[in-house]
Amino acid sequence: MNNEQRTMNYELTKNGFSLTEVLLAVATLAIGMLFIAGTFLVGIHFSTIATERTIAAVAADEAFAKVKIYGVNVSSLSPNQQTPFTSIDPNEFAYPSTNTVAEKQYYWSALCRRVGSDPNRSVQVTVFVCRKVGSGTKYWVRNPDRTLSVGSPHPIPIPVKVSQVSPNELSIIDDLNDGIDERTFINDGYTIVDNQTGQIYRVVKRYAPPDDERMILLDRPWVGGATGLVWVVPPVGGGRYPCIAVYQKIMRF
Repeated sequence: MNNEQRTMNYELTKNGFSLTEVLLAVATLAIGMLFIAGTFLVGIHFSTIATERTIAAVAADEAFAKVKIYGVNVSSLSPNQQTPFTSIDPNEFAYPSTNTVAEKQYYWSALCRRVGSDPNRSVQVTVFVCRKVGSGTKYWVRNPDRTLSVGSPHPIPIPVKVSQVSPNELSIIDDLNDGIDERTFINDGYTIVDNQTGQIYRVVKRYAPPDDERMILLDRPWVGGATGLVWVVPPVGGGRYPCIAVYQKIMRF
């Protein structure tokens, strides 16, 4: 082997990755790992939603069964407005209803509306299934004088005044001047129930500035009156929406 060959072999053994190449490889790997971690987070999110939807369906079945067992006074119900179902022990609204040591995390509440005449004895029952956010959290209630206060031990729907602006749009009416911004009670993705007809709507979005913040867009045309009430579970601390799902059934008593 001559000197020229020895020099070439020596140079080949000294070849390797430069610092720039190593940094590029590390950056590429880091970006890939971030994308992979993001898919795990999305998967966990949708898995949680699926689990809660399953729990909500079972809790709603239990709610309808309890409403049927305890019954409602059909003659006292109106065909043009919703009446909260309150004729049972407050502990019965928790799910699961079995006696457990752990604190109950899920609760349901129901609205009742008479369908047709009294001899028909049919009642439209709308059930809201919610998760409780925090052990000591209190939730909004609407007082008889229409004022609002935070006093419910678990999430419940409350009535909010609205007026129709277009076939798919409503405007939230906040006329109490009590310092509570009721516009924040209805946001994107929320479920609302018309007080008069019992129709269920999904809120596609609530408009943001520069548009009118009182305006909400529904997933389908509004069939209620020009002015009326909608029932919704308001958000709590940090804007968290406690309502998981809303179910409805016609029941005979």
